[in-house]
Amino acid sequence: MQSRPLLMYTTRWCGDCQRAKSFLHKFAIPFVEVDIEQDPEAAAYVQRVNGGRRSVPTLVVGDTATSLSNFTREKFDAFVARHELLVD
Repeated sequence: MQSRPLLMYTTRWCGDCQRAKSFLHKFAIPFVEVDIEQDPEAAAYVQRVNGGRRSVPTLVVGDTATSLSNFTREKFDAFVARHELLVD
């Protein structure tokens, strides 16, 4: 089970971000949302961890950042499983 908060870097217009948030809510996975259009430091971080791209949603658990751009259920499930985010 996760001990550190899940951070999700987003923009308001991002459809993939909306889908990711929907799944996080559906499975009651708590997260803190950071809008990179409102936070220049967050935007720089997202670019740094994504090879210069403003790839959103970027989800961060601990020291690991993962882009779920081009969102699919399979990407989401793999992310959740890798970080053990679901409680049985």
